[in-house]
Amino acid sequence: MRVTVLGLGSMGSALAGALLDKGVETTVWNRSAGRAAPLVARGAREAATPLEAVEAADVVIACVLDYDAVRGVLEPVTGSLEGRHLVNLTSGSPEQAREMDAWARSHGIGYLDGAIMTTPPGVGSQDMMFLYSGSEEVFQARREVLSVLGDPLHLGEDPGVASLYDAALLGLMWATMTGWLHGTAVVGADKVEATAYTPIALRWLGAVAHFITTYAAQVDEGRYPGDDATVDVQIAAIEHLIHAAHERGVDNSLPELLRSTMLRARAAGHGSDSYGSIIEVLRRPAGN
Repeated sequence: MRVTVLGLGSMGSALAGALLDKGVETTVWNRSAGRAAPLVARGAREAATPLEAVEAADVVIACVLDYDAVRGVLEPVTGSLEGRHLVNLTSGSPEQAREMDAWARSHGIGYLDGAIMTTPPGVGSQDMMFLYSGSEEVFQARREVLSVLGDPLHLGEDPGVASLYDAALLGLMWATMTGWLHGTAVVGADKVEATAYTPIALRWLGAVAHFITTYAAQVDEGRYPGDDATVDVQIAAIEHLIHAAHERGVDNSLPELLRSTMLRARAAGHGSDSYGSIIEVLRRPAGN
């Protein structure tokens, strides 16, 4: 299979490198000159123009700045893209993905939208997820080469779903890492090293994963039995964290935000419900 990678930033270069490592015939193109040299030294072919890059491939993988950049590169060569497959790994919104899919279909281009759930060093590892949405036919036809990049998961025919999951999962990552950093700051104020605290924190995340699994079913059913720990119990517990952090001079913006959300849930009648009931106030932001 012949693959072209458009865009040789850190991520695009990692994608091309993973393909080369598996012996995939790889052509690369970048708007600014000079980025391809390390890949060419590893066996890639550098295309001088987007047209040359497209014509060299069965599958074109785009990983550029934004969706406008993808269109800007490919609009002049749509005739050559017809009948080929385009896998867009550029970050964007679900709405942009759907617009891009409609554009691709109008030009006879098989299209997949994707989201890379790793940083460049993780590309090529089967431990890392690559999310795809859009044509099931294109996904199955190109699954082998997509597997070279990471573990490919197809989320359905709606081309916007991969970007939607991407945004939601990044939110989960940021909330988790910031919570860990806040906890690290709190225990660190008492001379506990991050490397000592972190193994305990990671073990705790295993228990949290169990809680999340339990609450997922409750969210889908819209019922939140408070048979483990109620919102009222969580409000009392978070006061201890806020007090400990305050006494140690640690910023409390995050736990105070969490407490305010819990208090809104209690005010909405969910005090005796499980923590999963907080989704009901998240679905109705404050002031709406």
